[in-house]
Amino acid sequence: MKRIAVYCGSATPADPVYIEAARMVGHGLAKRGLGLVYGGGKLGLMGAVADAALEAGGEVIGIIPTSLVNAEVAHQGLTSLEIVNTMHERKARFVELGDGFINLPGGTGTMDELWEALSWAQLGYHTDPIGLLNIAGYYDKLVEFWEHMGNVGFVRPQHQPLLLVDDDLDGLLEKMANAQPIVPIINMKREDL
Repeated sequence: MKRIAVYCGSATPADPVYIEAARMVGHGLAKRGLGLVYGGGKLGLMGAVADAALEAGGEVIGIIPTSLVNAEVAHQGLTSLEIVNTMHERKARFVELGDGFINLPGGTGTMDELWEALSWAQLGYHTDPIGLLNIAGYYDKLVEFWEHMGNVGFVRPQHQPLLLVDDDLDGLLEKMANAQPIVPIINMKREDL
């Protein structure tokens, strides 16, 4: 892995644990020589992860739609800032530039990015590992729901391992480095569907 796409919120929650975690991730990726690809914002967890990576000497590539540049939320101090027309283009660039995904806490946009990365992996549109950094138990219910989806039969057993979860960056990166490829739906035998 050379670059990690990090999905996270642009909000600043009241509990400082989330901002501290975002800074730890940015710093940790840079110190490991891993570039950061993210949403290009200067606010909330987005700004914290980018600033920490930059402070640690890391490469930081922001991908942001024009509408958010016009709203003046773009981070202007990045290694590179790509301006795209749509959110769909933004997410496609994350897949093109990143070699793996880490989800930090966030809201609906972060959830959208996570689910799209998972569904694209199931379909075989990418083979990059997808990690969920479960800061302060933020994703406990989501992990429980992912398992429920599998138990009910909406996520195939062979796709259940796509979502890698840890509450520690080192542990998560190790899981991502050791992730095994899955058989995408488009390559599955008819009887396995």
